[in-house]
Amino acid sequence: MGQATWSGSRRARRAGLVVGAAAALLLPTAVPAAAEPDTAVLELDETSVVEVLLDDRDELDRLVELGGDIARLDPSGEHGFVAQAVIGPFDLDTYNDAGFTFGDVLFTESDSRDRLDEREATIERLRAENGSEEGVGTLSDTDELQVLRADYFEGRNGDYLSVEVGSSSGQSGNFQLTVERDAGPGTEIGDGGTQTLNRFVDVGVYMYHRGQAEVAKRPERVRVTSPHGGTAVAEVTEWLPDPDGPGDPLPHTDFLNAYMTPGELYDRIHQIADEFPDIAEVVELPHPTNGYRRHAQAILGVDVNGRNADRGVVVESLVYGHEGGNDVVVDLAAPGTPDSELSVGVEGEEITVSLATDGSGAVTTTAAQVVDAVNAGAGDLVRAFTFRGNAGDGVVEPERVRASDFLDAPEDVSREPAPVYALRIGSTRDGSRTGVLGYAQEHAREWQTPLVTIETAERLVRNYGIHETTTELVDELDIFLMPSFNPDGANYSFHDVPLHRKNMTNYCGTEGARDQWAVERGAQWGVDNNRNYGAYTLWDGYSGASFNCTATTFAGPEELGPLSQPENQNLVWLVDTHDNIDFSMNIHSSGDYFMWSPGAYVADGRVSTPRPTAMEEAYFWESSASILGAIKEHRGTVVTPARTGPIIDVLYSAAGNSGDHLWYENGIFAWNFELGQAGFQPPWEEAHAQGMEYSNGLYTMLEVALAHQNDRFRPRSGASPRHGGHTGPVEVVFETSEPAEIHYTLDGSRPDFDSPKLELTGVRGERETLLIEETTTVHWFAVDVAGNIEGGYDPGGRARNHRRGTWTIVD
Repeated sequence: MGQATWSGSRRARRAGLVVGAAAALLLPTAVPAAAEPDTAVLELDETSVVEVLLDDRDELDRLVELGGDIARLDPSGEHGFVAQAVIGPFDLDTYNDAGFTFGDVLFTESDSRDRLDEREATIERLRAENGSEEGVGTLSDTDELQVLRADYFEGRNGDYLSVEVGSSSGQSGNFQLTVERDAGPGTEIGDGGTQTLNRFVDVGVYMYHRGQAEVAKRPERVRVTSPHGGTAVAEVTEWLPDPDGPGDPLPHTDFLNAYMTPGELYDRIHQIADEFPDIAEVVELPHPTNGYRRHAQAILGVDVNGRNADRGVVVESLVYGHEGGNDVVVDLAAPGTPDSELSVGVEGEEITVSLATDGSGAVTTTAAQVVDAVNAGAGDLVRAFTFRGNAGDGVVEPERVRASDFLDAPEDVSREPAPVYALRIGSTRDGSRTGVLGYAQEHAREWQTPLVTIETAERLVRNYGIHETTTELVDELDIFLMPSFNPDGANYSFHDVPLHRKNMTNYCGTEGARDQWAVERGAQWGVDNNRNYGAYTLWDGYSGASFNCTATTFAGPEELGPLSQPENQNLVWLVDTHDNIDFSMNIHSSGDYFMWSPGAYVADGRVSTPRPTAMEEAYFWESSASILGAIKEHRGTVVTPARTGPIIDVLYSAAGNSGDHLWYENGIFAWNFELGQAGFQPPWEEAHAQGMEYSNGLYTMLEVALAHQNDRFRPRSGASPRHGGHTGPVEVVFETSEPAEIHYTLDGSRPDFDSPKLELTGVRGERETLLIEETTTVHWFAVDVAGNIEGGYDPGGRARNHRRGTWTIVD
């Protein structure tokens, strides 16, 4: 990122104060009409995406401060907005009491379940097409092999043979196939050497074995053998015969079949690393998550929506459900005799509460009394509390309930702290190349975002050596792809509550209606990882996050401070450890947004985090035009100017977000994708298209990074009107041949990096101008993002080969 001679520390360079650049590179946007409100009171049976009609920016800020979970924001009318907010039954009172006006219900968790059904149907279809039986099964004594492809091709770095083979035992076990080659016409199979094929498993379904290896001569035939006795012989064909030369379009694309769980995503990147060890490796990040796990709860006398709250009792195991909490049984038993006293007995995992009765034998024990008795008599096994801070003065009824952690994932989803993985791609991975990071699924419910990283990874490794641009990217860059940043939350979203946003760490206590851990399917506990970073945070007074543990933008416990979550610590470790990472893309959904810092402001006065400098802002815009152009190429998707720019200008304040942390703390050019306008979990056809088009964008960001690394061109600058004589004051406008800073002096001294620099004026404004009111000589030079200085000028030296001009004011 530039030259040490001029840039100083990365963090210091991020202290610019103004913003703006020409948005004319992008297409204009259409402003949708506001939806007609259906009702002044919102009623929901399940968590849903709902339109909230906002009159102005103040209304939007109020929704954000409330902890509103905003999925998308559209302008409406002269000053208004239509926000798409995720609202659950547990939130209804809060939103209704706030007096918002609501429009349509756009998406419900029932729609999410349709997506899961669609995924299962796809998996079944893939199994049928590939002859795969569900489950592991038993290896057969004789393996039947079918050679699907045996392709020879010539690439920039050598000649290769790519082979794909289907095995009848492929679903049953993990094993390699061996390929023997001849060495051309008239030679025997085996004379050309051997290579191995690894299993390709997608969404848990065996597809085929595949592998690629460099060859000395073009083979004519191959023989494939299995360790289980199968064998097959095939002729070699030529892939892309007699090409005019490597180049665009990519030969190999479209590696996506279905939504993928975190386990499937991690399996895929391990497969890639195993198959391409020379250019790829898996990085295990140092901080395991808290785990896909919950303490078990027995909920007595009340349902999750709060009916009969006055007699509700919640008993929670001290250990996690899978560690024995699910075995706890709570029995509120009526003794059936008059004048009985309240007592608690514990036998193994069963807690029996013998309720007090009056002289007629009727139960008199209240919920609060049960809570006190259980905590006193079974406190080494459970903790008990009333429902969401209720006084608990209602008389309980006899009931026997087995506790549950309410987790529905299959047993192969571990309940223990989970490792988090990234895939590192590059032929040189020693930190000497420019690093680029793409990370997805910070928010659990955004199922389509990991598809972008997987499609990009597959394109890189499978086009390496045969596609000039791809080969250059892999040879010259150090690429990190993190497909599932938040695996605990993602597993919970896939298997339990589809619209869950956060991780699974519970910091809620047992006091208060909004502070208590929400139970069962209404769960809103967890930390919003994209509010838990260390730059311009809620702790610093910035807007767009909450200390309420059930809020969707919960930043984490106030007493713990920022970066309390292992997921966040992993990302910070990655960029701190690999300080060659200069570019990043945080992949979110939804809405077709493309954004960068600043990402937060103080609500009182809307005081923004520091704006980028003129050069940095212009560089963001110029690079964005290339990236968004590549997205458009797939199916014409246009990310409009209204959805492109600094986060706070096109969306809202998001205190403590990851893009700001990477930009301000690490000096990384940090962008944010928001995929698609079809929600977090669109039908597969749409999700697939989003994965493909935004992979185009991520690929082009790699090209932007490579151009930055290779930039040796010096910027040029000019001023208008030209220096010389002018009648009256003159406003001098400076232009540069590329995004660049202009440092200047007005006192005749040599300009250096401590000299003033021209900034930008206003949001998406023009470069600052100089108003010359008396005869003045301006000394200046331009320096670009890569640190190239106009004319080879050395600001720290003595030479005076900088630009200068005298504007003479004639009376």
